[in-house]
Amino acid sequence: MIRVLLVDDHPVVRAGISGLLEGEPDLTVIAEAESGEEAVELATRISPDVVLMDLRMPGIGGVEATRRVVAGGGPRVLVFTTYEDDDEILSAIAAGASGYLLKAAPSDELIAGVRAVAAGQTVLAPSIAAHLVSRANAPEAPRLTAREAEILALVAEGLSNPEIAARLVIGESTVKTHLLHVFEKLEVGDRTRAVTRAMELGLL
Repeated sequence: MIRVLLVDDHPVVRAGISGLLEGEPDLTVIAEAESGEEAVELATRISPDVVLMDLRMPGIGGVEATRRVVAGGGPRVLVFTTYEDDDEILSAIAAGASGYLLKAAPSDELIAGVRAVAAGQTVLAPSIAAHLVSRANAPEAPRLTAREAEILALVAEGLSNPEIAARLVIGESTVKTHLLHVFEKLEVGDRTRAVTRAMELGLL
């Protein structure tokens, strides 16, 4: 029998998930928690096999609760939430979660996920897995040196090369050299496009 601790701050959601899991012959919900703090306390005290953890709750929240449960050598944590934001996913995984499923998933996906996590496997919703692979394969944004970024920021302010040289107390030829490096890194051919491209990439 796989013993589950159910963590969610919405009673109706807990009731629905509990009823679903209890309908399986090998799953049982041994306790419920409505906050991160309560989840950590129960996970330590009753030692479930799997903690089914929501993310956004009053108090410390699901990510921090997951970190504390896992850090204490406690049970495995399966995040079950409505959120598929990059930061939420990566934070939960970094905290030690063994899986990340969405509440919009079919019920059989949740049941299979609980069983898989209890068996020591890692579970990700298909849409989450595809998103993380896409993000990992995305080309890395170019990196500007501190001086290149400084000069480009002054270009964005509308300063000319002579004005930038005077502001930074460097030669105008040095400004031009740095800008050529910026153009090459950003794969652009002029100052205006360099500024807009840098903004698109979050470099300015």
